[in-house]
Amino acid sequence: MTDDGIRVALPSGAEAFVARGTTAADALRALGERRVGEAIAVKVGDHVLDLSRGLVADATLAPVFPDSPEGLDVLRHSSAHLLAHAVKRLFPNTQVTIGPVIESGFYYDFKRAQPFTPEDLERIEATMRELASENIPVSRREMRRAEAIALFREMGEHYKVEIIEGIPEDHVSLYTQGDFTDLCRGPHVPSTGRLRAFKLTSVAGAYWRGDERNEMLQRIYGTAFPTPKQLKEHLALLEEAKRRDHRRLGRELDLFSFHPEAPASPFFHPKGAIVYNTLVAYIRDLYREFGYDEVLTPQILDVELWKRSGHYENYRENMYFTEADERQMAVKPMNCPSHCLLYADGKRSYRDLPLRLADFGRLHRYERSGVTAGLTRVRSFSQDDAHIFCAPEQIDAEVTSVVEMIFRTYDLFGFSERRIYLGTRPERSIGDAATWERAERTLREVLKRRGIAFEVHPGEGAFYGPKIDFCILDAMRREWQLGTVQLDFSLPERFDLHFINREGKEERPVMIHRALLGSIERFMAILLEHCAGDFPLWLAPVQVRLITVTDQQQAYAQQVVATLRASGLRAEADLRNEKLGYKIREAELQKVPIVLVIGEKEVAAQTVAPRRRGAGALPASDLPSFIASIATEARPGAPGGVP
Repeated sequence: MTDDGIRVALPSGAEAFVARGTTAADALRALGERRVGEAIAVKVGDHVLDLSRGLVADATLAPVFPDSPEGLDVLRHSSAHLLAHAVKRLFPNTQVTIGPVIESGFYYDFKRAQPFTPEDLERIEATMRELASENIPVSRREMRRAEAIALFREMGEHYKVEIIEGIPEDHVSLYTQGDFTDLCRGPHVPSTGRLRAFKLTSVAGAYWRGDERNEMLQRIYGTAFPTPKQLKEHLALLEEAKRRDHRRLGRELDLFSFHPEAPASPFFHPKGAIVYNTLVAYIRDLYREFGYDEVLTPQILDVELWKRSGHYENYRENMYFTEADERQMAVKPMNCPSHCLLYADGKRSYRDLPLRLADFGRLHRYERSGVTAGLTRVRSFSQDDAHIFCAPEQIDAEVTSVVEMIFRTYDLFGFSERRIYLGTRPERSIGDAATWERAERTLREVLKRRGIAFEVHPGEGAFYGPKIDFCILDAMRREWQLGTVQLDFSLPERFDLHFINREGKEERPVMIHRALLGSIERFMAILLEHCAGDFPLWLAPVQVRLITVTDQQQAYAQQVVATLRASGLRAEADLRNEKLGYKIREAELQKVPIVLVIGEKEVAAQTVAPRRRGAGALPASDLPSFIASIATEARPGAPGGVP
């Protein structure tokens, strides 16, 4: 940098000297960047800025294009401003609040006396297109904090005033496009004409600042992409997601429901209970193979236990409390403290370790009503939860064993794409550096030895130890975290747990928290959407449905159902006086894997005519042969994955 100029450069190494105050766009042109006209922002070091920003110091510049991750964020944030501009043009008395970018698009929260209707959203989107077609320049300016407060107060934007009053800096930045001005850090596109592919998707209620004690606002969701083709593909994906929505499938397949008498706590219907209990049965089979002991522990325990474990201090806003015998009690949100009590109930030797305690006990956590969503986030649930108490030298083998269980399970359910994350020591943690280093090294080595690709998330471990999180990609390529392995040095110390080692001395065990599916409720939601309700035969609530052609076959059909049930299959009969095609179609809609059609010919030959969902009619078969043909596939945990 000189007195009258600054040095700018491209990442490729090209350099130029420009006058101080030159805009980023002009600096890119001076550097010979041929695609500057396609850029919508510029990256200066680690910061993304407007193309119109004046440069005041030496800098390395890189154009930001719409199809880059940074560019997509700029497009979506600018689309949120375009949404607010359209709302203010159509409904001038509406107050604007905040409009951030989210994973799948953007939203903007508004304060309006009347609720937005679907017709309003159509009008708003049409107005957004008009504003985009006008290609209105977008400009940035800085203003003193006090002046900005006065400006927005005069505009009647009381939420903006509240936001600015909470900003410690003396200056704030504002963006203006035409007759609309908003408070924002930016950056934004140079003009509204750069926004070519956007769509408003829904409207919902949202509390101001996410606090249910504040007033309710209206949140309009939308999305934006660099090209109309990408937007069209995304909207098709959204339609597929609606088709697979577990809440809709739960109703259609008669699996579960929710009722206001028990907010965010599911009621599982008979068919849903079959799926739920079959998942648990599969996990129990794994426990028998891998040497776990299942335990049952109380749901309500003295608050002193939760103070001792640290949950009262760090988690009490998510807990339910009650009183009994003049003692304050808490409903358990997790099983770990009660498992520590079980471990401490008697002396332990190294010969007793590892001790693997599994618990399907119901857990209760208070979740705000604004974040609960079907089965994915509920207040009452059960986990395939287990805790392993082991000697430090056993950590490697135990973690390896858990990883094997997790991968076998994900293979079974067709989750072939996975992402693994290793969380290391956070800033606030307990334990000495040597113990942490050893624990992290152990987890790394287990993953490397199995050839498992993983990403390190520095500082993302639990305060008591490092962890491995196992995430899957579902059929919609959405990422879900399911399994976890966490090393805990805190609870064994808080509960003063010991075992007698080979030298006859007391030693502290290590506690491994682990889950395969996580919450059974949440896993059911993920699996339902992954397979669109087409459960594998072993998991389907109704495995076989018999369909009669006329009333004349009812007696034989009932005899066949009894035989199927006696063999362990979940079978039912549709004996209604309806057309055959109608009954077959209904079985298809109910996702029944196998339909057995029985007409006069089948009764005479004492056979059944199978139809397989997705495969159509199969050759007729006698009943024993049919049962034998599906016996293996119908067993819990049968190989073959999800259809």
